[in-house]
Amino acid sequence: MPSDPDHKAENGFRVIIFISVPICLAMAVAVIYVCVRGRRKRIHALKQEEKGEIRNNNLDLFSIWNYDGRTVFGDIIDATEDFDDAYCLGVGASGSVYQAELPTGQVVAVKRFHFADGDRGGGGLLLDEKGFRNEIKALTRLRHRNVVKLYGFCAHSKWMFLVCEHMARGSLAEMLEHDGRAAELGWERRAAAARDVADALSYLHHDCSPPVVHRDVSSKNVLFDAEFRACLSDFATAKLIKLDSSNWSALVGTLGYLAPELAYTMKVTEKCDVYSFGAVALELLLGRHPGELILSLSSSESSDEQSALLLRDVLDPRLPFPDEDRGLAEKIVRVAATALACVRVDPKSRPSMRSVAHELRKEKMPTPLQHGQTVSLSQLKHFKL
Repeated sequence: MPSDPDHKAENGFRVIIFISVPICLAMAVAVIYVCVRGRRKRIHALKQEEKGEIRNNNLDLFSIWNYDGRTVFGDIIDATEDFDDAYCLGVGASGSVYQAELPTGQVVAVKRFHFADGDRGGGGLLLDEKGFRNEIKALTRLRHRNVVKLYGFCAHSKWMFLVCEHMARGSLAEMLEHDGRAAELGWERRAAAARDVADALSYLHHDCSPPVVHRDVSSKNVLFDAEFRACLSDFATAKLIKLDSSNWSALVGTLGYLAPELAYTMKVTEKCDVYSFGAVALELLLGRHPGELILSLSSSESSDEQSALLLRDVLDPRLPFPDEDRGLAEKIVRVAATALACVRVDPKSRPSMRSVAHELRKEKMPTPLQHGQTVSLSQLKHFKL
């Protein structure tokens, strides 16, 4: 039997534990609650700040333009006759694009975002407000000749739109769809378009801090101006890559241009854009979406048969192969070799966009690939940048 003093000490110790443990737990819960609540408040404040940047002052939001916002707003409404369908250039998931000619004679493209409660909003919720904010934040910090310019934006209770550089010849998808327009886009222009898009992506990935991943590089988002300069457009899904985080994200983009690894991981990297570029570059050469060719080249059953094909056998039949122009033939071969390297299944084996842009600027191909008429897909598949 323990002595009476020892017994009292033991009981006292138990009482202390009985009282102190709940108090410590309560304090820990309180600290966690305060931290979580504080973090939520900070996140909420940041979101409100973002929205405030867009919604503040209603019409006076053409901050990039050197014009009065209200005047330009009225000019755009007049020029499009309240966004009449006659001025609509195209419709996408988040908005419609209109052509507007201002009193100065300048022609601009106006991307009007859809509202969730109907065609014209009227104070309703913006269907893709995140995309609206995303595109503004991306385009206001990007400056490159092959990225569509943002002139201004408007956040009004009835209208939400961006005012961008007008690209007179429309998208690559539209040009390839029509035989006459596809013929205008000859081999020299197609090789130049591949270089333009590569330069734009190289800028986003390597010259921006933090790097920007476009996430929706496709033929519908490659636009041409009157001089056939190609520009990358539609940054609604663009993502800033944070070097100290995992960069997980929801799946976005256009089917047929998505990197295969996105089927089993939501991690966004620059190599996703590299794959999409490869698909677009092949589309430039084939004159159609290259999905079937990419699938067959990556399939073990049919790769030998497909690899034996000559490059000239799969090129757009609407354009003659430049047999007499060796320099142009080499440019076509270079675009093809680079594109096939970009659509490799393993993202680690794909080149960087800086390497791609550099490769497309070179003058000479390695000797075995200089004779474009006889180059096979097998030779191109094993080309190393």
